[in-house]
Amino acid sequence: MHSPLHRGRLLCVLLAAVPVLACADAGTGPEFKPDPANAAAAPQTRTYYIAADEVLWHYTAPGATTDQISGMTFEEHPDAGVFVVGNGTDRIGAAYYKYLYREYTDGSFTTLKASVDPGYAARWAHLGNVGPVIQAQVCDTIKVIFRNNTNQPVSVHPHGVFYDKNSEGAPYCDRDGVCTAGPDDAVEPGATVVYTWPVPQRAGPGPADGSSILWMYHSHTDEVKDTNAGLVGPMIITKRGMLRQDGRPTDVDREFVLVFTVTDENESWLLDRNISEFAPHAVSDADDDEFGESNLMHSINGWVYGYQPLSSVTMAVGEDVRWYLMAVGTEVDLHTPHFHGQTGLFAGMRTDIIELLPASMKVFDMEPDNSGTWLLHCHVNDHIKAGMITRFQVEP
Repeated sequence: MHSPLHRGRLLCVLLAAVPVLACADAGTGPEFKPDPANAAAAPQTRTYYIAADEVLWHYTAPGATTDQISGMTFEEHPDAGVFVVGNGTDRIGAAYYKYLYREYTDGSFTTLKASVDPGYAARWAHLGNVGPVIQAQVCDTIKVIFRNNTNQPVSVHPHGVFYDKNSEGAPYCDRDGVCTAGPDDAVEPGATVVYTWPVPQRAGPGPADGSSILWMYHSHTDEVKDTNAGLVGPMIITKRGMLRQDGRPTDVDREFVLVFTVTDENESWLLDRNISEFAPHAVSDADDDEFGESNLMHSINGWVYGYQPLSSVTMAVGEDVRWYLMAVGTEVDLHTPHFHGQTGLFAGMRTDIIELLPASMKVFDMEPDNSGTWLLHCHVNDHIKAGMITRFQVEP
């Protein structure tokens, strides 16, 4: 008879094998529609070279003076001036230094992928300051080669996929009572680490999901400061055998990722630098409510007042369009994205509006039938006033 200790070890071995075993019957149900010409259908290791970089980000555009939705100038707009008009003395305005995830071509981290791959750049131009999309299918393994080019220890922590303690990217006193951060939990400035995340069945679409679902990744070393600095990105996991070579599910024509958040730039690692460079006479004391309010940027993918390029959010009547919707933030980040002119399906229900809470990750499928340029905005009144508005275009 095996001892309790032996049985416990055996159970641990069996549980450790679950992610591999769970892939054995992945994608064999009636919804499994593999692309016979798709060489990417076989499980593989998908490697991403991602760095955290310091970037000057414009929530509008350099030199912008006009709300793209209302047509009013920022000076005459009753609300926009609070957030995007900097006077060079006590308001930062629309441009902030941020830490952003960016994808590179290889481990030298010298060439941004978007700079040499026009198709990639066009496909993901709508992402703005959101991190690059990590895409994989069930039974794949995701490998992220991560370089920290910032001045603070940061990390990459994933949701949904499988990871061990060496690829978690989150420092805390764990079950072993160890309270020191591993190399993956707080990647030092200038350092490079490798995160390895298997994609078992439980990381993929469930019985009521479509062919792909959304997860997120973000820095978790100091989660509040890291995410307000900008270190957030999306991860899309597709059913086994339903991933095209270009990363789209086989039953989807276009994919768009939208992140709704009230970024609190007062809580960013880079607040002091932004003050010294853009508002040297600002009072950053927490009691200065007006200055604090001016640094709450109500954005969609890092843009406010319609500055997301319309050409980057364009589709055609009759296409199968999948929207991946996410929120990040605090208790004010209750968002209700509303799509004008179209309807779609969320969890099998017909709607034109989705509810999001912080860290919500939802999928909305649309078959556009109404051509034109349409408003897309959070339906929370204060968020509308503060510029959480964009547009999308449906071609005939």
